[in-house]
Amino acid sequence: MSFYTSLTGLKNAQTDLSVISHNIANAETNGFKKSDATFSDIIAASVMSDPGLTTGIGARVSAITQNFALGPIEQTGSALDAAVNGEGFFTIHNPLSNETQYTRNGSFSVDGAGFIQNAQGCRLQVFPVNAAGAVSGTTVQDAQVPATNAAGSKFAGVSINSTGAVIATYADGTNTTLGVVALASFIAPTGLKQLGNAAWAPTGVSGTATYGQAGSGAFGSLLPGALERSNVDIAEELVSLITAQRNFQANAKAVDTATQISQTIINLRS
Repeated sequence: MSFYTSLTGLKNAQTDLSVISHNIANAETNGFKKSDATFSDIIAASVMSDPGLTTGIGARVSAITQNFALGPIEQTGSALDAAVNGEGFFTIHNPLSNETQYTRNGSFSVDGAGFIQNAQGCRLQVFPVNAAGAVSGTTVQDAQVPATNAAGSKFAGVSINSTGAVIATYADGTNTTLGVVALASFIAPTGLKQLGNAAWAPTGVSGTATYGQAGSGAFGSLLPGALERSNVDIAEELVSLITAQRNFQANAKAVDTATQISQTIINLRS
């Protein structure tokens, strides 16, 4: 029995090492959120068992929880970089899968068709605006920069300001507000499904997305010309790595000891 008890400890330590290794590997991934593995004990006892003599039979992984604490903010100076100083997420749309995703990585660029997208080709979502630049609807849409303005002047540049307004500049010196960045928030962000590339999708645990503008509610403010780095603390992860390694070694030693005792009993009976 002790052999299988220690085996659960070995598997848990291996899981812990995998989670820590994933955190360390993404220490330089913009918008990445670290994860923490938590464990619980396993008890097997009948109603007739003496509670004072109940022996546990190991441990199991109870949860691998994402930590959405704000990461360090790095100034980049890029006109289409933005960091969320709060709990909100950028809303992006994958044109290939037609899936709406959410990210904390605010690094965007303009493609050949004028769409503002991230490195994976997912398009930034914005609220539509009227001629005065005020939000005119709650249905989000792709942010797209027209090649020319109404006067026929060519596109010269585009930027995101602190209010979330996406502003295009044209050769004649005029500016046009294309939309306002749509930020999303969730009741339980730890329930979001990880998609990779620092992107998430909602689940029944996280709840559906609530949309809003920068500077309102829990969405947070926008910091233009900046990016949120990974919230992984290397020093903390290295300490956790040593702890997980010691845990693995201790359980391996317990398995070895149980094997030796079993072999001794077999020898005595033979």
